[in-house]
Order: sequence, then structure tokens, then C-alpha cells
Amino acid sequence: MNTAPTSMTTVQVRRPATIGMQAATGGSATTPAAALPGLRARLREAVFPDYNRAAFIYWCVVVVLGSGALALSVAGVAQLPAASLGQVLLIASIAAVVGLFPLQIPKTKNSIAAGDVFIFLTLLLYGPFAAALAAAAEAAVAAWRTSTRWTSRLLGPASAALTMLACGSGFALVQDALLRAGLAADIALLVALMLFTVAYFIASPLVITAVAYLKRRRWPGVREAIESFGWLGLGYAGSAAVAAVLFLSHQRFGVFSVAVAAPMIGMFLATLNHFFSQQEAAEREAAERAARVRADAAEHEAAQAAAHLQALEQSDRRFHSAFTHAAIGMALVSPDGQVLQCNQAMSMLLARGDAEIVGAPFRSFLNPFDATRIEHELHLIRAHASDGFQFELRVRRPDGREDWASLHCGYFSHGAVGDGCLIVQAFDVTARRQAEARLQHMAYHDGLTNLANRSRLHEAMALAIDTHRDDPTRQFGVLYLSFDGYRSLNDSQGLGAGDMFLVRVGRRLKELALPGDLVARVGGEEFAILTHCDQQGTHQVLALAEEVLRALSAPLAIEDTEVATGLTVGVTFCDVGYLNPEEALRDADLARQKAKASGKAEPAIFDPNLHECAKDKLLLEAALRRAIAANQLALAFQPIYDLHTCRVVGFEALARWEHPERGSVSPATFIRVAEESGLIGALTQWAISRACMRLRDWRERHPALPELFVNVNISGLDLCDPRFADFVGETLRQHGLPPAALTLEITENTLMQQLERGSSTLAKLHDLGVGLSVDDFGTGYSSLSYLSTLPISSLKIDRSFVSRLEVRAADAEIVRAVIQLGDALGKRVVAEGIETATQLERLQGYGCELGQGYHFSRPLTPQLALQLLDSEADGTAPAPTKPTHRANDNTEGTPTWPTSIPA
Repeated sequence: MNTAPTSMTTVQVRRPATIGMQAATGGSATTPAAALPGLRARLREAVFPDYNRAAFIYWCVVVVLGSGALALSVAGVAQLPAASLGQVLLIASIAAVVGLFPLQIPKTKNSIAAGDVFIFLTLLLYGPFAAALAAAAEAAVAAWRTSTRWTSRLLGPASAALTMLACGSGFALVQDALLRAGLAADIALLVALMLFTVAYFIASPLVITAVAYLKRRRWPGVREAIESFGWLGLGYAGSAAVAAVLFLSHQRFGVFSVAVAAPMIGMFLATLNHFFSQQEAAEREAAERAARVRADAAEHEAAQAAAHLQALEQSDRRFHSAFTHAAIGMALVSPDGQVLQCNQAMSMLLARGDAEIVGAPFRSFLNPFDATRIEHELHLIRAHASDGFQFELRVRRPDGREDWASLHCGYFSHGAVGDGCLIVQAFDVTARRQAEARLQHMAYHDGLTNLANRSRLHEAMALAIDTHRDDPTRQFGVLYLSFDGYRSLNDSQGLGAGDMFLVRVGRRLKELALPGDLVARVGGEEFAILTHCDQQGTHQVLALAEEVLRALSAPLAIEDTEVATGLTVGVTFCDVGYLNPEEALRDADLARQKAKASGKAEPAIFDPNLHECAKDKLLLEAALRRAIAANQLALAFQPIYDLHTCRVVGFEALARWEHPERGSVSPATFIRVAEESGLIGALTQWAISRACMRLRDWRERHPALPELFVNVNISGLDLCDPRFADFVGETLRQHGLPPAALTLEITENTLMQQLERGSSTLAKLHDLGVGLSVDDFGTGYSSLSYLSTLPISSLKIDRSFVSRLEVRAADAEIVRAVIQLGDALGKRVVAEGIETATQLERLQGYGCELGQGYHFSRPLTPQLALQLLDSEADGTAPAPTKPTHRANDNTEGTPTWPTSIPA
């Protein structure tokens, strides 16, 4: 006797015409037969009139697969001994016969069939093949009992055989695995049976009901699925439990126990059926009494409705008269925004006839922005979150002109059945709005030049100050201008010439200003420009000031006379930390006075005594811009060693700047200036290009080092540049380097800050094959979860942890944990700042792969780096027992080299 587990089925869902075969297809279903010619079309129309293409294909697939499963099951059962074969047929017959008498559950569409108990028992006794035959037999009986369509009668047995064979086979595999794992036979049986019950509960209704949902083109929600199949799960669970008990009884007492259980189950179902029948009879009686009460109430309500009908008709006539003859525009609009009716005043307001308005969406007569507001308000009304609204909007006339109207909209119910609509009232307010606009313009604009006046400038500057305080990257600058010869112009040629001069100057300033800038006349011959510089920093403010100075220093033709006036420009920047607009205007004016006192035709920056750092940054930014353009920067290369072989495997490229006047400028200083001024992109591209060029030369000179690589530090702003990945790929192709030869380093905090904006660039770099290393790892505030999701190839342990390896056990454990984490995730780990032999030994013992630091070498010039590779190649390189290649001992680790390094 084969005891391999098999199947279960107990609660039989009353499927719509055997799982939806006779269900309505819904309005979206299509008739595939319409597209089929001849006999196939007529056959399809006759047999599958309500099947769309997806449902028809699914039906065919399930029937074919189910038929195959049934044939396979027949072949499997045929291999059983004669005695077992007879028992299989007996139990399958019992399941089929019991399936003829399902037990209807009150208040639901579900029924219980005891045949599932015997199907599951067949699974436990004789295996999946026998259970599939029993399930197909029970499903065939159910299909013939509930449906007259042969499509349903074929689908039911086919899906039952397919589902039971698949789930039963899985049951057998799980039970065997548990037995091999050493579990007791009974425990393995119960665990496997429990998992089988869950799988069968999911698969059985899904396979059979999919046809109905495909025909409707709609899948059930969670609530609908629970209501439809909840009893089925409980039934399967009960059937599995009973089948397990019967199986254990069969093992102890033989087939006699199954024969005894059948009548007992029948008696139990008969008792339940009697109880459910009495409960349904009581509910029907209660429903009849409730129906009689509702009928009496309906008669009473009908009498009341008749009494009020005449009063309602009189009220409707009065409303219609008031609606038609109202002096303001009125319209009835449906909740979805369609105009149902309008009066003559509304037609005049919209400049259209009744035929054009009625039936059209009300939003079609409005400005698109206001139409969106209307749609939002209508949505609130439909959701019963509002019962009306009022605001002013723009009405669009047929000729394209827009007028302003004050709109009031309220919801009300009308008609005998209580359907509702909106009543819209509108009147023209264009004249008032135009007058208000003129007053607003006069209040905030200069009457002569039509530029913004001091009040408007104050408002804009206050907003800029608040915005910069909330987001320091949103920067701004203020230019203050005055013309020294303006008063003499008035004295010599009159006030008219002076006014013309101011008008010409104002027009020219607006032409020079950038989009979004505000040009204002602050008094007399004095003007101000509020300019925003989110990307280019202070350089943009100075560039605008210089452009204004060049453009307006030239003479202007006023009444056939060339007028030359001296222009002075003062500049202040938001870095000062202003709290109000008056402070910024005051400082800009002081800077203008300084420019005037200097006598130089150049802009002056505010207060060098109090804000020397701000001015120094401006100058340093300009110098850095020139240094990048003139290729005055250089790269230093710090070797990266394989800690196990102590051989050079790569270099980290470090930018260095030897200023002709300032001397050596710290990278921390000029890189920060580059990021704030928008120069960081050019600096990074320069560093990557130069590093790739050097790496190509070294590889060509030492072909025995094909894995030699170079690391280049990048900024978070580089990740936000959508063209950055393309530049990296083009640079690698230009120098003939594989992508793996380049690794881009970015600090942990910067990576997390730019993660959302730079995700697409990271993906492109990963697809390109370029490595990404997280610098200063362990010092950031981010979650470790990004390590497994981002395309990170290596981690660099921060030097602060490495330097304390010998003195702090906690730091040593952190280093060890990072190395183990990198190994587990397949990331290369690089230790920075190795300065002693003890640190090197510790890292080697922890299994760290790569390292760099003064114990090996300080940053080298390209020539010294090439000498190091040459010595590595000929075997003359010294072992790293003490620091090597030290050019000097400065804290920056910068080697001494000539001011101009060959590039």
C-alpha cells in the first residue's frame, strides 16, 4: 500500500456555473468569434459566446494540461496492486457519490462536500495519482450537477486533476524530505499535510475561477476573495484533519475503518443539514415579516409624497422663473461638471449660445489653471467632503480673450428621487480686477522707468533671504549702481533729458539681467539688481557686475547728444548672513561708495575688513577657474598595496594646486571652493582625464601589470550631472582602458545625501563597469542596507580607525567587522592611513586585502610613481618596513616638486 500523501478537498465553493462558466462577461468582454471566418467563427459563437480571447486561451491550456494530468494519473494508478486498485475505485466512488449531496451553508454562496475527506484520504493512502483521479471524479459529478455547459463540465475535472496532481506531488516531496531530515513519521505527515492544505487552498480556487475573472477582465480584491473562499479554506482544513485521523485508523485497523467512517460522516452531514434547514426557515419567516412591515411603511410614505407633490411642483415653478430671469449668470451643473441648463445672463457672460453651453463640460469655458481648481472642488463634492465653493476665476471667450468672474457654486438635491446637481452663479468682475492690477502695479513699480520700486525690491530680497536661510544652496547677490554725471545732465540739458537717460538705462539693465533677476530703481539715479546664483556662486554675481559696468560705461545718445556718465557698482553676497533687506542694500551701497573712492572702473565687494574671507573666496574662485583653464593643477599618486604580497596594485590620484602667489593651496580649501562655485565638474573631469592618461602610459610601459588601476575622488555634484557617466565612458575609450581600471571614490555621507538624485548616474556607471568605492567608510550616518543594493565595489576604512588599532580595542573590532562585512558582500576592502608595521600586521591578520599610507609611501609625483613601478618590475623595490618615497614631512602628505609639473 502506497502511503505517499496526495490531496484534500472538503469545502466546495459554489462556483458561478462551476466557477464562472455561465457568469456574465461584463461590458469590457469581447467576442473573439467576430474576428474568425467561416466555420470557426460559427463554432466559437455557439460554444464560447461569452469568452474573450484571454479566457478562451486559458480554458484550452487548463483542459489540455488537466487531460494530461488525468492520463498520467490513470497510468500511475494502473501500476497499483489489484487490491489497492479496488480500494482506490471504492474511495473515489464514495467521494463522487457524496459530492451529489453538498451541504448549503446559510447566508453564504458556499457548500460543504464530504467528498474532500475521501480525496485527501486517497492522497495519504495511495499517492498523488490516485488522489487526482478521485478529485477529477468528484469535480465531474459537481460540474454535471451545477452546469449544463460542456465547457464547464470539461474544465471542472481537468482543473481538479491538474491541481491535485501538482499539490499532491509537492506533498509527497515535502514528506520525503522531512523523513530524510530525521523527523518522526507522524510529525512529518502532519507538517507536510498542513503545507499541502495551504497550497491546495490557494491553487484550487485560483485555477478554476481564473476563467470567470478573465472573462470579466477584473480580479477580486482581498475582501471579495475572503468572502468567496474563506469557507473553502476552513473546509479544506477540516477535511485534512479528518483524513489524517482516518489514515492513522487505516494503518491500525485496515480498510474496515474507512468503511465505518463513511456512514458516520453521512449521519453528521444529515444532522447539519437538518439544523441549517431549520435556521433558513426561521430566517425566511423573519424576512417575510420585515417585508410586510416595509410594505406598510411604503404605503404610508407614498401617501405623504402625494400630499407634498403639489407643493413641490409649485416650488419648482417659482425656482424656474427666478433662474430664468436672474440678472446674474446662473447654470445647473452635474456633479461631474457637465452643464445641464443655463440662463440668458450666463450665455452673455460666456459669449456663447445655449446650444454651445448646455451639454458641454463647464471647465471647457475656463482658463486651464482655473479649470483644474474647479475639477478639484467637484471631486470634493462628489466625495461628500464639501457642499460648495466660491472664488474668482478667468472665463475664456470664443475669441481667446479672458475675463474675470466671481463664481459661487452650491450643491442641492432636486426631483422626486433625490438626485442632486450644482447651481452655479457668476458675475463679471473684470473691471474691478483690472483696477486692482493697476493699483498693484503702481504700488510696486517706478512710474518713470516701469522698473520695480524700492518696496517691490524689499519684498523680493526678504524672500531671497528666507529662502537662503532654509536652503544655503539657494544663493543671491545684490548689485547697487549709481551714475555720477546724472545731476550735471539734468542741469545742462533739462529734466526731460535726465528722464530719458533713466528710461534708457532701465531698459538696458533689464536686457543685461539674467532670467529671474529683479531690476529696481531705488531712487534718483540709483538702481539695484537682485540676482540669483544657485549654480555658479559668487562668480556669476561678479560676472554680471562686470558686464553691466562694460555696457553702461559707454556713452548714451540722448537727444542727439552723446552723454557719458561715470558708473560705480557695489556688490554684496548672501554669505554675509543678512537678516533683512535694508542690511543688504546698505552694504551694497557702501561697496559702491568704495568703488567710487577707488577711482577704478571695476566693481567693489562689500566691506573687506569685516568680510575678508568672502572676498578671498571670490578671488580664489576666479584664480581656480583660471588654473583649471590653464592646466596649472597637478596630480599626486599615492600607491595602493596588496597587503599580502606588499606589491603595488594601484594608485589614488590626488589633486594638488601650487598657486603662484599663495603657494600650496590645501585641497580641502580649493575643492570646497570648486563645489560652491560650480567648478567641481570641470575639476573632476580634468582629474579623471589626467589620471587615465598616466595609467595608460604606465600600463604600456609595464605590460606585466595588466590589473594596475587608479582611484579618483568625485563630488556628490558629479553624481547629479546626467552627462557624467557618458564622460567617464568616453575618457576610458579615448585612452584604451578597460572600465575596471578606474574606481571612483566618494565619501559615505556625500553618497547618502545625493543618493536619490544620483541613482541614475550610479546605475550607468555600474553598467559601464566602473568601480565605486565608499571613502571614509564607518564615519557616516547612513544605514548599512545600501551596501547590498547600491553598485558599490569597494570600501575604504577611514584612517581614524586604522590609526587607533594599537590603542583601542573597540576600533580594532570595528576594522575587523568592516573587513568581514566586505568579504561577506563581495566588496574589496582598502585600509587608509597605514603608518606603522604593527598596523600592517594587524590588518594582514584580519584578512584585509588592500592598503595605503605613509608606511608604504606618501603621495608621489607622476615621475616618482613611475620610478616606483620600475623598481617593482625589476625587483629592487624596498620592503615596506619603514616609510618610503617621502618627499617631505608636511601634514598634507604633499611631496616636494617643482612649481610646474610636466603633465
